[in-house]
Amino acid sequence: MKKFKKIITIALSCTFLINAIVFGAAAANRPKTVYLGGQPFGVRFYNSGVIIIDTEDFYDGEKYVCPAKSAGLEINDVITAVNGTAVKTNEDLQAILFGSGGQELEFTLERNSKQLKKQVTPVKNTVGIYLLGAWVRDSCAGIGTVTYYDGDENVFSALGHGICDNDTSALLPLGEAEVVRSSVSGVTKSSVGGTGSLNGYFTDKVLGNLTKNTDLGVFGTTTDNFYQKFARVEIADAKEFSTGKAEILATINGTEPERYEIEIRRLCNKSSDSNENFVIKVTDERLLQKCGGIVQGMSGSPIIKDGKLLGAVTHVFINRPDEGYGVFAQNMVSSYEE
Repeated sequence: MKKFKKIITIALSCTFLINAIVFGAAAANRPKTVYLGGQPFGVRFYNSGVIIIDTEDFYDGEKYVCPAKSAGLEINDVITAVNGTAVKTNEDLQAILFGSGGQELEFTLERNSKQLKKQVTPVKNTVGIYLLGAWVRDSCAGIGTVTYYDGDENVFSALGHGICDNDTSALLPLGEAEVVRSSVSGVTKSSVGGTGSLNGYFTDKVLGNLTKNTDLGVFGTTTDNFYQKFARVEIADAKEFSTGKAEILATINGTEPERYEIEIRRLCNKSSDSNENFVIKVTDERLLQKCGGIVQGMSGSPIIKDGKLLGAVTHVFINRPDEGYGVFAQNMVSSYEE
């Protein structure tokens, strides 16, 4: 029997805890400057519709069927409306199906940034419930790290990669997302073959709302200028890239970040739309002892080299948890401005 799956979890590549980065339009005659992040935050993310994460046949009393597949629905399709009625939650879709009486329904979908319509006829299962034959998801939640704040626009950026579905890895379509400050209460240590995580809880202090979910980070607005007490630095031009000693700002306890030593090993991808531009290695014994290197939740942690914001932590290497990828902050800013 097919059931709807509803989860409350966010998939953010190797590290879900978010690190925020802020950006604004760079002045023509001076380098872009931002306030450093490194603070943990929590996000409640709601899709703009429900995303199909899997399809499955079910028995109708005579044979196994899957109305979703028969109608041409695919994994990663986002169902936004049925017969012109908006679908925002799993419950919205479930109610429409249960009350369909087996009549053909017109589904409005988003697929690869394009809208299309499909005619779908729900089928009754052996207990008399009309089903679609699809597992869907409408929301998720998690903790992350802020990369930077743009004081000119009251904007922040985080993660260095997008919020994606756990099962399909597809970028989730942003509906609404409230961001609150969070506190790290513990760490599950990374080991070879197993990625650890920052563990914590949401506070009741609202940071703002997400306005954009991209492959190079999440971006949002903040209603508070509290970040002005943090260090303000220039964003490094990607052309300034060099290997050698650097630092990351990360929070592995409480709410305040600390600086940890790393080494930038090599440039691996110059592409402006990649979130895997260079490789970093954790060398700080404190971070190695406590976390084993990089853990989920460090994504977005600012990377500082030569006094400038070079980028953010994005991924960890599963078999070498003391190493991972970084994305250029310059690319994050460009992604927001597009």
